[in-house]
Amino acid sequence: MSIATRKRTRTLAPGYEHIRPDRPAPRSIGLTIVMVFFALYALLPLFWLFINSTKTYDSLLNSFGLWFSGEFALFDNLAEVVTRDDGIFVQWFANSILYVVLGAGGATIIATLAGYGMAKFTFPGKKAIFAVVLGAIAIPGTALAVPTFLLFSSLSLTDTMLSVIIPSLASPFGFYLMWIFARESVPTEILEAARVDGASELRTFTTISLRLMAPGIVTVLLFQIVGVWNNYFLPLIMLRSEEIFPLPLGLQLWYLEAAGPQALPIYHIIITASVLSILPIIIAFLALQRFWQNGLSVGGVKA
Repeated sequence: MSIATRKRTRTLAPGYEHIRPDRPAPRSIGLTIVMVFFALYALLPLFWLFINSTKTYDSLLNSFGLWFSGEFALFDNLAEVVTRDDGIFVQWFANSILYVVLGAGGATIIATLAGYGMAKFTFPGKKAIFAVVLGAIAIPGTALAVPTFLLFSSLSLTDTMLSVIIPSLASPFGFYLMWIFARESVPTEILEAARVDGASELRTFTTISLRLMAPGIVTVLLFQIVGVWNNYFLPLIMLRSEEIFPLPLGLQLWYLEAAGPQALPIYHIIITASVLSILPIIIAFLALQRFWQNGLSVGGVKA
């Protein structure tokens, strides 16, 4: 037996020396084809958007949608997007950023605190709260649209940014996800050891629990960012003033101008604006993906 072989078998349990730990995992051609198909299905619309954002209006109507044609007009289209209607697109973009920062950020903070409390503390009514949360997850958001509108109308908050931000703070799914993640990823033994050492609950939460819950927090944050950024129905029923529209509502307004009775030749502008609207989501995923790490608590507790 060679030295390399002895090194490999030394770490295996008796009776399993014949297993080659360095053997490559089996590959499935069928599964690879399926994954390639789904990747193309997901990326093809983005490719179409980018290609057509480089075309003029006439070139867009008279060319194949999946390849370049005519002059490269991307920068001209970008200039038209940011200057059209006195730069209203920039205002819509800033509004969406504000809705995401306050709505998605606030919802993530609330879900983290509530989920951690449900997972690691015992208090009266805990089961009732859990039942209410499960019921809230089962109710579709559209079913709550009219009651939410009537509530905010009675408070004279419709057609204000608060009518979009406040409902976004409630995330039953985020709360449930953080409860499950905090229960599984934060060992009770670590918390008890911190309490024995004299650490307060706040210090234990901020210095220990938050680090262990980071992947779950990032997951909830990304769900909330995507949900708030793409939110269309809630602003549709709450807002009337164009200057506080988010991007989905603003782009729909431009689309109605392009497809209405007095159609305007602005399809190329709408497509270019759509490309700009997906960039923050891509940036958010790329910036936060490094926090998706498993096994942060490995070695923290030994059996």
